[in-house]
Amino acid sequence: MALAKLDVVVLDCPDPHALAGFYAEVLGGTVEGDGDWVDLKVPGGPSLAFQAAPGHVPPQWPSPDDSQQFHLDLAVDDLDAAEKGVLALGARPLDAEDRSRTFRVYADPAGHPFCLCAC
Repeated sequence: MALAKLDVVVLDCPDPHALAGFYAEVLGGTVEGDGDWVDLKVPGGPSLAFQAAPGHVPPQWPSPDDSQQFHLDLAVDDLDAAEKGVLALGARPLDAEDRSRTFRVYADPAGHPFCLCAC
């Protein structure tokens, strides 16, 4: 028997409302709250929350000396279309040159790594 149930994934960032808006454009959903804590209610999936961290230092990816901390895998039907969309929203590519793979790696506007996956 499980001791707990996953409720929400929380990302530290310098601007919770801006990062919630980025992920709302990528995943859909409703942004709730303002200030130091903002929730993104995602249809049919777990919620994401964004917490203000004024001293936030983005993870380094890839780096043998620094941990990426965690990353999100986002399932997509069309890698090229999804890539175009996330780049227009402010993501930057980290490892997206190999077009033969079923995934590509990006950083969100606050520097958190995430993958677009057509797996």
